[in-house]
Amino acid sequence: MALNYIWAAFFLIAAAVALCKLVFMGDVTAFTDIIQATIDCSRTGFDISIGLTGVLCLWMGIMRIGEQGGAVAVLARWLSPLLRRLFPEVPDGHPVMGNIFMNLSANMLGLDNAATPIGLKAMAGLQELNPHKETASNAMIMFMVLNTGGLTLVPVSIMAYRASLGAADPTDVFLPILLTTLTSAMVGVCITGLVQRINLLCRPVLVAVLVLAAIVGCTAWAAATLDQERMGTISNGVAGILLLGIIIAFMVAGMRKGINVYDAFIDGAKGGFQTAIGIVPYLVAILVGIGVLRASGAMDWLLDGIGWVVEACGGSRDIVGALPTAFMKPLSGSGARGMMLECMTTYGPDSIAGRLSCVFQGSTDTTFYILAVYFGSVGIRHTRNALALGLLADLASIVAAIVMCSIFFS
Repeated sequence: MALNYIWAAFFLIAAAVALCKLVFMGDVTAFTDIIQATIDCSRTGFDISIGLTGVLCLWMGIMRIGEQGGAVAVLARWLSPLLRRLFPEVPDGHPVMGNIFMNLSANMLGLDNAATPIGLKAMAGLQELNPHKETASNAMIMFMVLNTGGLTLVPVSIMAYRASLGAADPTDVFLPILLTTLTSAMVGVCITGLVQRINLLCRPVLVAVLVLAAIVGCTAWAAATLDQERMGTISNGVAGILLLGIIIAFMVAGMRKGINVYDAFIDGAKGGFQTAIGIVPYLVAILVGIGVLRASGAMDWLLDGIGWVVEACGGSRDIVGALPTAFMKPLSGSGARGMMLECMTTYGPDSIAGRLSCVFQGSTDTTFYILAVYFGSVGIRHTRNALALGLLADLASIVAAIVMCSIFFS
């Protein structure tokens, strides 16, 4: 229901801003821009869905081999003590636990092409356990919040962008991004746990936090001792080895169990094609709503107002220059990336605004996109409080990013 009102509000706000421009400024182009945005964004939504088809077919086929070969079930049993605390609705050892873990792992490694198909597979598994097929379950909402938290260990692409724009030290945003994204993910999980009345103060969760802290510490140490090029090479190499290892392990498990791995792959790949087609309407709806809001100029007005408030309170307007990236990231990943590059070009990659925009870009995920794709893929119409919880995690990320940049770069 919340998404219903917000989606309608995008159009109403865009129309109101365009009308104000017409009446007070004599600007008639806003209406034309809005209509053009609806056309362009609907085409973009379709292109994204079709572009996902091949990757969805590949990874859903691989996941079907893992399911029939028993590899996913083994992984689920190993992780059951932790994940059953976060997902109490899911039975112990259910295969969906393995899918959830693989999705989160792919996100942490920045492997978006693998994370999305595996995440859709996990959401389909959660839907099978959902007694109300058009309403999001608690487990679905927790899974979505974990994804919107956007926990990423090595933001290689952001460091590469900074290097291309002449940053003195392209890796100097690494630790702020790492700490900010960790804060966003933990705040999202804690708030969702409170809302769903989940006891997170238990041994499996605390052990997981300690393990994650150790991984973060080791990654931070590597970033401090390696240059950006070597860090990127090692990160990409580790990611490639892990992905290929997963594929080979699934195939070996399937052949040991005597299944026809080729037929299993084809069967799963067919489901990937159907999923890609199924998310088209949901993705088009979200992208069109975002597009009309941007085309109307409402985002520019909002930022100007925030800048005035910040300056009136004695703050620095440098922070305001990075805020477009923060506001756009929950709406559009490519849009936020463009705003990050624009901010670094305008203010400089080593300015407070340039660095802060990088931290914003690397520390959270596209909440509206995830909501549309993940819930749309299984036909969820009533998302309950999923959007509010995801946006709270985004807000925690924005606050943490400003604090971290103040600590590291002021």
